[in-house]
This record gives sequence, structure tokens and C-alpha cells, in this order.
Amino acid sequence: MKVAVYSGSFNPLHVGHLAIMEFLTGEGLFDVLYLVVSPKNPLKEISADTGLDRYEAARAAVSRHPGLRVKVDDIELTMEAPQYTIKTLDALKKREPENEFTLVIGADNLAILPRWKSYRRILTEYGVAVYPREGYDMEALKDGLLAECRRLHLKKYKIMLLDAPRVDISSTEIREGIARGEDMSGWLM
Repeated sequence: MKVAVYSGSFNPLHVGHLAIMEFLTGEGLFDVLYLVVSPKNPLKEISADTGLDRYEAARAAVSRHPGLRVKVDDIELTMEAPQYTIKTLDALKKREPENEFTLVIGADNLAILPRWKSYRRILTEYGVAVYPREGYDMEALKDGLLAECRRLHLKKYKIMLLDAPRVDISSTEIREGIARGEDMSGWLM
């Protein structure tokens, strides 16, 4: 089975996330999508929560969309910190060796992928499916990584660029709007 692994804080899940999930499972690209709620991004500041509340909120949000082929997965909530993406992908592969896993990221993360632990293994063993983000040239980013791959004589990087819909809202903008007392419910999933 082809599984898209969409990992993040999802604080909160919003219509942009929904559009990506619908695209990935509705276009026949993947059989199912695993929404992996991360308790802590190793490249971001320390968060006060453990991720359990966001996991439960994600389960509730996904349940409101019964047609989605999405499983909210708590694998990172039980893993020892730090929750590096490569550790998550390896744990999923160990748990489900029959499945083929591909990491879903935005173009903003493709731009900083070389900062990620074992990013070359992610690209060669699992691959990434990249959705567009404002201000990022996905083609140029892909070309740069493929040039690195050729220069280092590595197994070819698997980078799939997606012509997915773009919804220009972020979880941060939603949290900030709520903090200002604005009604952000129309953006929530």
C-alpha cells in the first residue's frame, strides 16, 4: 500500500491541511494518508504541550470528514525525543514493512531539508511529495537537491512535486487571530 506520511504540529488543523489531504488521497497518488502529530519539532522552540491534546483535536477534526482516507497516527507521541522524521519513517516501516511510505512536506521545508537529520536517507529510501508554498520555487529547490545527489554519486533522490491547491493560511496566523479575539472558525478543519 502506498502511504503518504504528513507530519507536523497541526496546531490547529485548518482548511489548508484539509485541501492537501484531499488532494493526496483523491488524486490516486496514495492509498491512505497517515497524519502524524508531532509532540515537538526539533528545529523549533520548545513547546509547553506534549502533543496529546493536538492528537485528540486532530482525531476529532478528521472524524468530521468521513470521506477522507486519513488515519491520525500517534506514533511520535510514544517515541523517545527528539522525534526526528527519519526515526518516524523507520518506525513506520518496521511496524508495517509491506507498505511504501512517502513523506509529505511543503516547499518551505524542502528549502531547509538539508538541515534535517539524515535527510539524504529520507530522500533515497522514502522520498518526498512536495506541495507549493508562497515564495518558494519548487523546481529550483528540486534541481539543487538532484544536483547534490549526482555530485555525491548517491542513489537518486525521490522528489515528487505536487500541483496541489494552495490555501494561504497558517496555524500561526489562526492562533494569532484567536489571541486577538477574531473569529477564525471558518479556517478550521
